[in-house]
Amino acid sequence: MATGMSTNPAQRTIRLIGAPTDAGVGLRGACLGPQALRLAGLMLALQQQGWHVEDREDLQGPVRPMQPAPSGCGQLQEVHIWNRLVFDAVQESLDRGQLPVLLGGDHSLAIGSIAAVAQDCRRRGKPLALVWLDAHADCNTPATSPSGHLHGMPLACLLGYGPEALVQLSGAVPVLRPDQVCLLGVRSIDPGEETFLQSHPVRVVRMRGPQDGDRMEEALGQWLAGIDPDTHVHLSLDLDVLDPVFAPGVSTPEPAGLTAVQALACMRLLGQCRLVGSVDLVELNPARDVHQQTARLGVALLARLLAAPDQNTQSSADVISR
Repeated sequence: MATGMSTNPAQRTIRLIGAPTDAGVGLRGACLGPQALRLAGLMLALQQQGWHVEDREDLQGPVRPMQPAPSGCGQLQEVHIWNRLVFDAVQESLDRGQLPVLLGGDHSLAIGSIAAVAQDCRRRGKPLALVWLDAHADCNTPATSPSGHLHGMPLACLLGYGPEALVQLSGAVPVLRPDQVCLLGVRSIDPGEETFLQSHPVRVVRMRGPQDGDRMEEALGQWLAGIDPDTHVHLSLDLDVLDPVFAPGVSTPEPAGLTAVQALACMRLLGQCRLVGSVDLVELNPARDVHQQTARLGVALLARLLAAPDQNTQSSADVISR
């Protein structure tokens, strides 16, 4: 069965995969993200779009150690185990013809999620494209990272650079080619990441402020229009791509991000292409949220992405107010 969204949503199942870990980030709290999204009404919002939703609750992985991480890559063993668990869960979901939605947790989890999707696409002979929405480039390596936190390295790992345990998670190295990646919303790039991006032809659309949101939507539309219509599109959505005014509940906020309306417009565009077959929703930190604002917006973004065709005309205000 094809893994895109071209079939009737009522005949498809979304599998929610909760991965409650913040081992890849320096600040605690992202481990609470999956449950916060559930409490914000995620299952009902998706069911209202005509989907059957399967939720087996959270994966069970290692608890983050209380002691500070040693020098180098912080909590590498824990991050590797969590990614292995995510890889297996996403692979099982795809094998069953479901649409996997990974609920993070920090963004290091995308290594396992995308590695599983890439393996499935290779097996089915389908092209794969990755839309990575993030305030950060996530292209650091152990040699360039100022912090050693692995949530700043997943895209580099997927492109073949990083700790061996993560780079070789699925046995295929690299998991992705640079030309398969569209990196959107970036506004915080470390010097080593800048060098990395200059030597790898990743499509990067940067933001200097909310005025660039419409330009980003246009660039996303152009990129989607240029890919094979049989492509499996994977969306990896880091909620810090949004401006902190709209999404305060993230571990690493950056000013001058997308507005809620601009983010919803991007989700609508991705939903209308009917090619998105798997999703990461990561970096929600309920410990920093205000009255569930970020969690509710995360639910609204997923609902807009996975909206039934007759919901395409619904206003952004209606979706946000759910």
